Amino acid sequence: MEKIEFKTTINTTAEKVWNALFGVETYPKWTAAFMEGSRVETDWKKGSKALFLGENGDGMVAVIQDSIPNQYMSIKHLGEIKDGKEDYSGNWGETLENYTLNERDGKTELVIDMGISDEWRDYFEKTWPKALDKVKEIAENSGEHL
Repeated sequence: MEKIEFKTTINTTAEKVWNALFGVETYPKWTAAFMEGSRVETDWKKGSKALFLGENGDGMVAVIQDSIPNQYMSIKHLGEIKDGKEDYSGNWGETLENYTLNERDGKTELVIDMGISDEWRDYFEKTWPKALDKVKEIAENSGEHL
């Protein structure tokens, strides 16, 4: 499994970027780039289970490997959800999706790195930049409501 990385600089605080990434209302807005109607069921705390679901209820099951608010989130993917059942039979290995936020002078560099198999490389290389543009838009235009 290889690693891929995506970066963007967002003209706001790490707290606003964090809230855009992991907020109840904002998460579905930027993840729509991957799948319209996607949602997550988790509390984003270290050790917590996370279900990443599409409109039909299928998706991914993961665990929050690490969570340092406004700085770092690591998600370990464990399996899939198909027809309402969790399936851990695939070879997921150390499939991590990491979010690193570095704030300096009121701007935040957001770095996403993740393990990827060749079959998904093209998809993520096309889709992550769209998702990051949406995160940037949400974070930079957020008021105090986030």
